[in-house]
Amino acid sequence: MGAKATQSAQVEEKEFNLEEWLREGIQGLRSSLKCRPPALPEEFKMHTRAARKEMLLAVRSLLDSAIRELEETPEPAKKG
Repeated sequence: MGAKATQSAQVEEKEFNLEEWLREGIQGLRSSLKCRPPALPEEFKMHTRAARKEMLLAVRSLLDSAIRELEETPEPAKKG
């Protein structure tokens, strides 16, 4: 198996890590808020804002799903 195929197989095997994904998103959000040179075109700013909103909506959907799952799971019986 070539180096490219091995590298591809390693990428495919990597499991989704929610904490890492959120950390990367927050870092990107912070950096976009900190350095916004005024020379950027308005269209770029518009797309950046839309992308930031989509990231927040993605996090919201994860939270909504987790909440639904908690609500649908019966509570364990209390001992006593």
